[in-house]
Amino acid sequence: MRVFVLCLLTAVFSFAQSNNADWIWSARYIVTQDGSAGIIEDGAIAIQGGRIAAVGPRAEIETRFRAPNRLDQPNAILAPGLINTHTHAAMSLFRGIANDRKLEDWLQNFIFPAEAKNVDREFVRWGTRLAIYEMLLSGTTTFTDMYYFEDIVAEETKAAGMRGVLGQTIIGLPAPDYKTPGAQLDGAETFLQKYTGDPLITAAVAPHAIYTTPDETLKAARALANKYQAPLLIHLSETKAEFDDARTQRKMTPTETLDRLGVLSGWTVAAHAVWLTDNDIDLLRASQTGVAHNPSSNMMLASGIAPVTKMLARGVTVGLGTDGPAGSNNDFDMFEEMDLAAKLQKVSTGDPTAITAKQAFAMATSEGAKALHMSNVIGSLEPGKLADIISVRVEGPRPTPMYDVYAQLVYALKSSDVTDVMVNGKLLVRNRTALTLNTSAILSKAEEYRGKIAGSLAK
Repeated sequence: MRVFVLCLLTAVFSFAQSNNADWIWSARYIVTQDGSAGIIEDGAIAIQGGRIAAVGPRAEIETRFRAPNRLDQPNAILAPGLINTHTHAAMSLFRGIANDRKLEDWLQNFIFPAEAKNVDREFVRWGTRLAIYEMLLSGTTTFTDMYYFEDIVAEETKAAGMRGVLGQTIIGLPAPDYKTPGAQLDGAETFLQKYTGDPLITAAVAPHAIYTTPDETLKAARALANKYQAPLLIHLSETKAEFDDARTQRKMTPTETLDRLGVLSGWTVAAHAVWLTDNDIDLLRASQTGVAHNPSSNMMLASGIAPVTKMLARGVTVGLGTDGPAGSNNDFDMFEEMDLAAKLQKVSTGDPTAITAKQAFAMATSEGAKALHMSNVIGSLEPGKLADIISVRVEGPRPTPMYDVYAQLVYALKSSDVTDVMVNGKLLVRNRTALTLNTSAILSKAEEYRGKIAGSLAK
């Protein structure tokens, strides 16, 4: 009887000492990406107030916390939400309109004309909704965008509960939203002001590239970003033609050009960075510029193979991006980008150890967060970080048997294996059903746009 009373008192004391949480998620494996714990078997995560309260063995978390909401998945992996460091979300409505072409041909003869005829606020609204639907179902919780009417992108991203680093495009030609660089800069400033301190939206300035944006406008974009302590997003050294033209016309590489103009003197994310000299890599490291590597896009447009292993060896932070789905890549699948990022470096260097599965997964999570200068809040599962979490099913033939969790995530599992997605402590996808989107309306509207866009291209 005495033993029973002591046990009862211990249980009561333990319950009294437990903490309240909003959610507890548990799974067969937790991939923390926190730099120390690595993978926790039979683990759990306690979520409170939009942040991670604790991560550890399931028995320990269940002793410490009580929660009204639970997600228990003994046949799943819990991981940080994937981070897409470069895309053009609304271009989902242009998916596949111009395939198998060089970048210059693709841009000048197809994309720019199609945008001039079709892109307006409602196009961006529905294209962003379609992109968010695909990204959430494939485990992406944060995306970095460069496009027009970026205030609409922000509205839809917030409405869906997703996280976005969203750049208002600055370009040296009449754009669908603003017709002059001056108006574009003014619009970007209004956008920055509106989203200062927003919990989901990080507003950014996005000059397109050195070959489309005048030097004075590039410098003005940098000054504007620095004024608001905001990121500057830019395409950099994507093709051999861009690289060679800069050397011929400026006697400098594209990276040296940006450095000379002062564009790298602040929070910067550079997309592609395919054609780089050793000095370019040193400039990127010295300026702490994050690089968004886009393996699918670089392959599809034959832009080249970015020197990722060399960048990593010299201390440049590299994340992964999908680019836009309109002939440079026709999806937003970050699982595919992880797989290709590892394999491309292996085949291009002749070294099968060049990029490991663990490194590729880090590029999609913790390293992607560092590239965005946001590793203090996202990219790993650890106490205090924002609760951006995905659950990946490991049932069935493809993930069986399980020897190496990282290898399975990168080389075997697919985006369709993602079942549940949480952003900022809010459940956005449950059992592959998007909870914050009218998915039937999105698909119906996309088909409606298909007819409109096809008709405009025929004229």
